[in-house]
Amino acid sequence: METNPIPVVTVQTSPFDDQRPGTNGLRRKTEVFEGKKNYLQNYIQSLLSSIDLRDRQGCTMVVGSDGRYFSRAATEVIVQMAAANGIGRLVIGHNGLLSTPAVSCIIRKIKAIGGIILTASHNPGGPGGDFGVKFNVANGGPSPDTVMEKIAQVSRTLEEYTICPDLRIDLARLGRHDFDLENKFKPFRVEIVDSVDVYLNMLRTIFDFSAIKSLLTGPEQLKIRVDAMNGVMGPYVRRILCDELGAPANAAVNCVPLEDFGGRPPEPSLTYAAPLVDAMKGGDFGFGAALDADGDRYMILGENGFFVNPSDSLAVMAANLSCIPYFRQLGLRGFARSMATSTALDRVAKALKVTLYETPTGWRFFGNLMDSGSCSLCGEESFGTSSDHIREKDGLWSVLVWLSIMAVRKQGVEEIVKDHWAKLGRNYFCRFDYEGVDPRAAFYLMRDLEGVITDKAFLTQKFAVGTNVYCVERADNFEYIDPVDGTVVRNQSAHIPLLSIHLYLYPPTPLCPRPPR
Repeated sequence: METNPIPVVTVQTSPFDDQRPGTNGLRRKTEVFEGKKNYLQNYIQSLLSSIDLRDRQGCTMVVGSDGRYFSRAATEVIVQMAAANGIGRLVIGHNGLLSTPAVSCIIRKIKAIGGIILTASHNPGGPGGDFGVKFNVANGGPSPDTVMEKIAQVSRTLEEYTICPDLRIDLARLGRHDFDLENKFKPFRVEIVDSVDVYLNMLRTIFDFSAIKSLLTGPEQLKIRVDAMNGVMGPYVRRILCDELGAPANAAVNCVPLEDFGGRPPEPSLTYAAPLVDAMKGGDFGFGAALDADGDRYMILGENGFFVNPSDSLAVMAANLSCIPYFRQLGLRGFARSMATSTALDRVAKALKVTLYETPTGWRFFGNLMDSGSCSLCGEESFGTSSDHIREKDGLWSVLVWLSIMAVRKQGVEEIVKDHWAKLGRNYFCRFDYEGVDPRAAFYLMRDLEGVITDKAFLTQKFAVGTNVYCVERADNFEYIDPVDGTVVRNQSAHIPLLSIHLYLYPPTPLCPRPPR
């Protein structure tokens, strides 16, 4: 413990008008967080002040990052401000690294009040890239709308923040570190923990590790290749797939976390994981996977580069959960998907006589369903899949689900998917992302589109594609009523089912009554 009490300092500041967090927290260009005076400090103070003072005093929080540029500096600021604002204990990953699923896992295990994750997910890193601050609440999941709005309200009127600028922590030194602060009765504690341990122990309770290890090391050894994309998942892949499950060291590639992710966006897609795709096309590997920067998204490839789209991956998992000890023990309580995910999962739910929930995009909408015991498996169109073991998307968990299915069924990826199509039918899924869109143009496009689809005449229209003719089944602006608490969420996307084809067109922000400036 420090011999002299560390002073708590109050710093005057001015509010920013752009600090309302979105679905994935507050994301901006790195230069905004790094270069705008007090921008990070203001947001962290707003976040901490949004927690009731009685709950905040002496509580425990978890902090982790995906290792991108500016994470270490931001972590130091968070430690200094958490101490000054009455947080009693911080649990931080070794070298500041914790995957998003691991943060969710640790929050739940130690009953923390929440956790701060420094990530911009699959967005580029480095000084010219993106940075983000995300707050997960006590159930381990993303902040609900009420919490995000409270943070925004504080941020709009903030005039000062409190900080302990002299507090320093060595993120490389594992163990407990206590600090005596001025005007504080109890010491402030920081615990630097192994980034993988708690998460690995959880996975051991879910999967049959011996079956997966036999698949990867037995006489019919499955050769795999997993790309960690130089994000936070490198240590997890090496420790779990190689050290624990026996995959050879060269099965794991790009496993050193880099601040710029090696110069490419850490997005597990056919475009940005092209080296993995090329390696799989060579036919030397029977299973391939890529994981994004913070470990919550993934991509699955089979031999010769066979690609499994996210909607099919979710559906195949759902149809084969009996291969996982966790689900054999607990049973199935329901499935959920985002409205932009294909209805392939709906077919599985119908076959298994399991309730299916369709939600807006945003993982926070699954939290209520899982907390109430209504949902066992959920997923969305951006390759995020998970179950009720945590309250976040979980990329490596998804990889282990696939390996478990292959171990039990003794089939390859392509054979499993095609067998699924043969039994339940095949759904078409395609996604296009438009980045850097002019907000005004996007506003008018969405306004005009809503005008078209709400016209009664639109419901009688037919569309020809080749020899097929499709009729509009219905058209609406997607609305969600939470079956647990009755919360209503409107204006989520233009929703146009064409018989078995579902089109979802998102506004870059929720539809609003007037154009952005």
